[in-house]
Amino acid sequence: MVMDRLGILTDEVYPDQFEKSLDWIVEQGLKHIEVRVVDGVNISNMTDEQVAAVRHQIEKRGLSVTAIASPLYKCALDPNRKVASGDVFGQAEESVEAHHEKLKRVIAITKMLGARNIRIFSFWRETEPERYFDEIVAHLKTAAALAEKEGVMLLQENEPACNGGFAEEVGSIVRAVGSPAMKVLWDPGNEAYGGRPAFPEGYGFIKDVLAHVHIKDAYVLPDGSSRCVPVGSGNVPFIAQLQALKEDGYEGLFTIETHYKPEGGTKAAGSKMTLDAFRVLTGEAFPAK
Repeated sequence: MVMDRLGILTDEVYPDQFEKSLDWIVEQGLKHIEVRVVDGVNISNMTDEQVAAVRHQIEKRGLSVTAIASPLYKCALDPNRKVASGDVFGQAEESVEAHHEKLKRVIAITKMLGARNIRIFSFWRETEPERYFDEIVAHLKTAAALAEKEGVMLLQENEPACNGGFAEEVGSIVRAVGSPAMKVLWDPGNEAYGGRPAFPEGYGFIKDVLAHVHIKDAYVLPDGSSRCVPVGSGNVPFIAQLQALKEDGYEGLFTIETHYKPEGGTKAAGSKMTLDAFRVLTGEAFPAK
């Protein structure tokens, strides 16, 4: 069942209250989590002692960590060129070389938390990303070689602020890297947020290199701006997407990452709205016989 494979990013519940988020997750009947920020600190910047304390809180609630949602490779290929930027969740802007070094630390943290997957990106988006494709791939091959040696999986997410901004681009990058230690993290909501059709078009570009799915929905407003919304109320046709994933043999995990907070409300309320809607959509996609 899809719901048995569903988790959530902890800071999408109570951003600065990790234990309260874990309690909420248990109350909702979820078993899996992704970790990005803990009590205001990016997990990639934590000490061994802090990570051990995080693991203790997770394990005593019977939860498992599906991935570390790191900010790795959200940086400029060349700081002298104008590039896009986006959320870094407490991570300072650093060089490519610093991110290669940080990968070693994140791999260690991933293993300490009993996980295997690490979410990464493809550098801040260039004005003409295709001009730097070979450079992007070369750096990510370096990252993938280390991941393969260490027995972890790098999940390359489609992120509009990065060079692998959309499904076609991120799929091409992962295929060019050509490593069993790098696959695509498919976020259909990010595709919709960037104004591209997530399904079937976007999904078609990545389904052969897919290893993880984020649950998010979004639409583009008439003025050209974008907005994240609870699943089912944006432009992602989740029922058809879920059915296609099953038909294509996807057996991986799903993680809620709404980026949605109702006006005057909390992120916990936004996540609950998406969780409740996702349960309904899953029931529609796979009705009980």
